[in-house]
Amino acid sequence: MARSSISAQPTAKKRGNAHARKTARVAERGPKKRFQTRLLKWYREYGRDLPWRRTANPYRILVSEVMLQQTQVDRVIPKYHEFLEKYPTLSDLAAAEPEEVRKTWYPLGYNIRPYRLHSIACEAVERYGGNIPQKHDDLMSLKGIGRYTAGAVRSFAFNKDAPILDTNVMRVLHRIFVGEGNPKNQKAKLWVLAEETLPKGKGYDFNQALMDFGAMVCTARKPYCLLCPMREFCKAFPVQTK
Repeated sequence: MARSSISAQPTAKKRGNAHARKTARVAERGPKKRFQTRLLKWYREYGRDLPWRRTANPYRILVSEVMLQQTQVDRVIPKYHEFLEKYPTLSDLAAAEPEEVRKTWYPLGYNIRPYRLHSIACEAVERYGGNIPQKHDDLMSLKGIGRYTAGAVRSFAFNKDAPILDTNVMRVLHRIFVGEGNPKNQKAKLWVLAEETLPKGKGYDFNQALMDFGAMVCTARKPYCLLCPMREFCKAFPVQTK
C-alpha cells in the first residue's frame, strides 16, 4: 500500500503541472481569442462600405492598396473610379505612358506611386501574362510590392489567410498587446502578432476589420477608448496621446 501511495504522488504532481501549463497557455491565448471574436463582431456592425470591397479583381485591389498608401480614404475613392475607367485592366495600364499615368494620378501626391504601379503592371504583363500572381514570393518579386501589399492582395483578392501590417494595424496591435515603446521599432514583433491573431479561414474580414478599427476607433489621436470593446485587456488603456 505504501509503495502504491508513494508511486501515485509523482503522477498526481505531473498531472497538476500539466494542467497548470495548459491553463497558462489558455490564459495566454485568451486575449487574442477575445480580440478576434470582438473585432469580427464589431466589423459586422460598423465596417465601411468601400468600392474596392465590392470586387475580388486582383488588379483593382492592387490599385486601391497603392492609392491608399499615406492617403485618406475619402480622397482615394473618386480617383480610384477615374483611374480604373481610364485603365480598366493591368494590360491597359502597362501600355500607357508613365507620364500620362502620373497625370491621371494627380492630385493624390506621393508621386512615386503611379510610376511604381505602372512598373508593376509592365512586369506582370511580361512575366505573368497580364495577371497578378497569387503566391507570396511571386508577388514580392515584383519591384514595388512589399510585404504589406503582398499580404493585402493575397487576402483581399485571393481570400488567403495572409497577415498585413500597415500603419493602422500596427497601432492597434501595439496598443492592445504590447502597450510600451515605439511601434515603429517593433515591427518584427508586430508581424508575429499579425500572424498569431489571424483567425483561420477569416483572413479577408479580419484584415479589413483591423484597418477599419484603426481608422475609426483606435485612431492615432483621440482614440475612442471608453467605447472600445478591447479596453478590458488592452495594455495601453486608456491611451494617452499628445
